[in-house]
Amino acid sequence: MRIVIIGAGFAGMYAALSAARLRDIQGVSPDKLEIALVAPEPTLVVRPRLYEPNPETLTAPLQDVLNAIDVVYVRGHAEAIDTKSKVVEVAGTQGTRKTLSYDRLVVATGSRLFRPNIPGLAEHGFSVDQLDDAIALDRHLHGLLSRPASKARNTVVVAGGGFTGIEAATELPSRLRKILGKNAQLRVVVVDRNEAIAPDMGAGPRPIIEEALSKLGIETRLGVGVASLDKSGVTLSNGEQIECETVIWAAGMRAAPLTAQIPAERDRFGRLLVDRELRVPSVSGVFAAGDAARAACDDVGNYALMSCQHATRMGAFAGNNATAELLGVPTRPYHQKAYVTCLDLGEAGALFTRGWERTVEMVGDVAKKTKQEINTVWIYPPKAERAAALASADPERVTAL
Repeated sequence: MRIVIIGAGFAGMYAALSAARLRDIQGVSPDKLEIALVAPEPTLVVRPRLYEPNPETLTAPLQDVLNAIDVVYVRGHAEAIDTKSKVVEVAGTQGTRKTLSYDRLVVATGSRLFRPNIPGLAEHGFSVDQLDDAIALDRHLHGLLSRPASKARNTVVVAGGGFTGIEAATELPSRLRKILGKNAQLRVVVVDRNEAIAPDMGAGPRPIIEEALSKLGIETRLGVGVASLDKSGVTLSNGEQIECETVIWAAGMRAAPLTAQIPAERDRFGRLLVDRELRVPSVSGVFAAGDAARAACDDVGNYALMSCQHATRMGAFAGNNATAELLGVPTRPYHQKAYVTCLDLGEAGALFTRGWERTVEMVGDVAKKTKQEINTVWIYPPKAERAAALASADPERVTAL
């Protein structure tokens, strides 16, 4: 028997850990139940931190952890899924191809930034979506120092006033001062089509975010969008032109394209609709987790968000349940009633809220310490020690917070 997990992000990592945990509990040897994880590299990209400087350091190795729990790592890109034949086609290095059969499949392929067909965006826009994107932006920012000083050089437009856009924008003043000098006349502008900043946060936390932006000197343009980009700057939908040499796109996410190969219903973000056990109901033997799945967190209408907080726990349930089905033991319905938000606000501190209603619990330096602990400790892989790694993946206990 074989379980194939596609993806080495937060959901894929915890799916592998949890599947190995239940296999171990049931006393089944790896020879009888193989768990294979498919990914281009045996590495966790710490994606929630890619708005920070030095993004090339924001990865964590997984090979030793996988070895410790007897999970087989398969290097390559999963390019095709045949759910009728139950096989995954993997494109490896140097043009090699491999076909993996599966008895259960966990789709944990994550998400990608949605880039609309805006003139000039592909040529002139940066992002902090994937590791390569964040590295390209970091190199660009450092390259600004070699350019002639000007208002355009010292101006950055961030398109998107959600979580990612706010964290990227509030980090920029300190990043740019370290590159261009502490006395550089900087300008950061956040553009969002919504009438309010951080629309998903609601009215309660918003004044704290607005105060932080004001403290950092960050401007906002709300109720408008980016109409076009060129090498001299951006033009907004209201006709305003902003001269700048850096545009960061942070507006909207979609499930990774591979989910489209599963013949099942998806939501408007491309996420596969799953049941409470995280099965894709219409396709035999397929589970989905993380940003690839639209999953109910509770019985009152809350659904998992595209965040590592939900991905880790969903991965743990999906891996457990895929294994449970094969071994004939009870599955566990996914649930995640507790939800917190910890939003980095750069030199203005951070904001910590609890619950779907986002009740503010901490602000400023106190919240910043919690954010730093989350980013540097809690979301990293467990140590490559078998007992501890398996224990970390109990689906009822897994949480990023």
